[in-house]
Amino acid sequence: MEAAGEAPGAFVAPLQPEAAAAAVVLPERLQRREAERQQGVERQRQKKEAQVVKEEQSEFVVAAFAREREAVEALLAAGPLEEAAARLQGLQKLLTESVRFLAPYEVRQGQEAVARLQGDLAARRQQLQPKKKFAFRALKKEAAPGSEPRPAEPARPAAAAPDPGPDPGPAEGEPGGPPLCGFSGAEDEELELGPAELLQRDVVLCGLRGCRVRLRGNANTLRVRDCRGCTVLCGPVSTSALVDGCSDCLLVLACQQLRTHRTRDSRFYVQVTSRAVIEDCTRVSFAPYAWSYPGIERDFESSGLDRSRNNWNLVDDFDWLATDKPSPNWSLIPAEERITCWD
Repeated sequence: MEAAGEAPGAFVAPLQPEAAAAAVVLPERLQRREAERQQGVERQRQKKEAQVVKEEQSEFVVAAFAREREAVEALLAAGPLEEAAARLQGLQKLLTESVRFLAPYEVRQGQEAVARLQGDLAARRQQLQPKKKFAFRALKKEAAPGSEPRPAEPARPAAAAPDPGPDPGPAEGEPGGPPLCGFSGAEDEELELGPAELLQRDVVLCGLRGCRVRLRGNANTLRVRDCRGCTVLCGPVSTSALVDGCSDCLLVLACQQLRTHRTRDSRFYVQVTSRAVIEDCTRVSFAPYAWSYPGIERDFESSGLDRSRNNWNLVDDFDWLATDKPSPNWSLIPAEERITCWD
């Protein structure tokens, strides 16, 4: 019996083993959740910083591109064309190397600006090219024996040459302009151009049907329009290649930039420095460039293309904006289905 005035002793029940384990697990779970939260915060911070850096790089590239474009425009207006051509090629290279920093609409605007400047350069070259002078001459007929000689007719005044005016007309390779280098309207023919004919020229292939075209040499640009069932084998192109409105074609191209519009059921074997661009295209497929001919290494050297850099399998489809699903409009040619022999 307890003594009077003595407080009864406090009784504390011992923890059960399950409760003790839960008390240990709970802090560990909280620590793990806190660590996950901190990792998420860090990922968001890094993502935000990367976005800021990308935006800064994009602004820098856009500003540099605008300055260089204005310089090319000034040279085309009143400067030496060779310098304008060199600066234009540098502008194309700047755009090609900066694609990963730019939004798709910025890439598209840059491509359109470069294409416009290339057309302006071709127009200026045509405008400054000296015109060939020629005249029709009438053949003199010998008088028949015994006939009296006819009096000479007075000479007709020469027709005045029409004033060309400030507008040089459509440039080489433009719609309505003279296709000074290339082929147009041929059907079921074997067509070919060599290095001397292609060197830094703007080449146009238009309205061909069932033709096989070999372009051995270094062209400046290549445009393939409205061709059906054709095979085009082309050496290195210094700047851009444009394929528009073609179907059932096989195209083997090496270039800085490849743009393809309104084309279907066609195969591309490409060496391209930037990402290829397709728009309004269906059932087009890609494989790496695989054509060769004597002298191709020399042509690659003169074109300025880097043979070690080939983005043949990187294609931007301007009609497909989803980032989590591949575009259904293009595909890669399986290795076992690729052509290896071209002759």
